[in-house]
Amino acid sequence: MTDAQPNLHRRRLGLELRSLRKAAGMSLAEAAERLDLPGAPSLSRIENGKQRVAPTSVLAFFEVYGLNDEDRRQSIRELAKLANTGRRSNLFNDYRSAIRERFADYLQLEELALRSETFTSIVPGLLQTEAYARAIVEGGREWHHQREIDNFVQLRLARQKLLAREQPLQLWCVLDEAALMRRVGGAATMRAQLQHLLAVSEEHKHVDVQVLPFAQGAHAGTDGAFHLLYFAAGPPVAVVEPMTTSLYLEEDSHLARYESGFDHLRSESLDVRASRDHIRKVIKENYS
Repeated sequence: MTDAQPNLHRRRLGLELRSLRKAAGMSLAEAAERLDLPGAPSLSRIENGKQRVAPTSVLAFFEVYGLNDEDRRQSIRELAKLANTGRRSNLFNDYRSAIRERFADYLQLEELALRSETFTSIVPGLLQTEAYARAIVEGGREWHHQREIDNFVQLRLARQKLLAREQPLQLWCVLDEAALMRRVGGAATMRAQLQHLLAVSEEHKHVDVQVLPFAQGAHAGTDGAFHLLYFAAGPPVAVVEPMTTSLYLEEDSHLARYESGFDHLRSESLDVRASRDHIRKVIKENYS
C-alpha cells in the first residue's frame, strides 16, 4: 500500500531501513531485488515513509542486510508497529478541540520520548505555571475565544505529567536569559514562575535547567528555539517551530547540526548549580 502523505513513524522507520541498507553497502536496485520488491522505486517509497511495511515483513530486511544485533532488531520491530497504527496521544482525545493538526504529532512524539533536550527563550511548556502559561497563550494571539485559551492552557499543564510518570521524561533545558527577564504576565507571575522553575529542577533529578547568559553573546541557538526528542525505538527527531507550522527533522545531517548546536549551548551556559543561583538573583533583583 502506498500513502501519499507519510506519517512521522513511517518516516522514522524508513530512515532506519535506509541506514541498514547503506551499512550493508547495497544500492536501491540491488536491495530491492534481494527483498523481492518490484524495483528500486518501491524500496525508495518505503525508505521515504510513503509505503507501509508490515511489522512481520521487517525480518526480511534484517536477513538481507545482515542485521544480527537483537536489541536493534527489537527496536526496529517496535518502530514498525508504531508506523502501522493510527494511534494518537491520549491527550489528543482529551483535548481534541485545543489541538491544531500540526501539534498532534508533537504530542505523540513527546509522549513516546525517553529524553527531551530543548533550547528556548521562554520557559518551556513542561515547566510552566498556569498563570505564566495563560499569559503566553494569550500573548501569542493564536486563540480567539476564552474557551480555546482555557483548553490549551489545561492541555499544557496536562503534558507536565510526563515528568511524574513511572519512567519520567528526562528533560534538559537550556534557557536563554531573556526568559528570566521578560515580564510575562507581570512581576508576580514571573516571581512564581521562576520559583517553580527552581523547585522542579531541585526536586527532580531528571530535570536539568541551565541558563545561557546575555554575556555569552552570539551562540548556536541564534536562529531560534528547538527541541530534540530521543526514543527507545528509532532515531531521534529535531523539532523546530516557526509561527505557522512545526518542522520535524529526521535526516542525519539535520540531526547532527542540532545535536552539535545543543552541545555548544550546554557548554556555553552556566552549569546547573550556577544557573539556580542566577535565577535566585534575578528573582531578588527584579521580582521581589
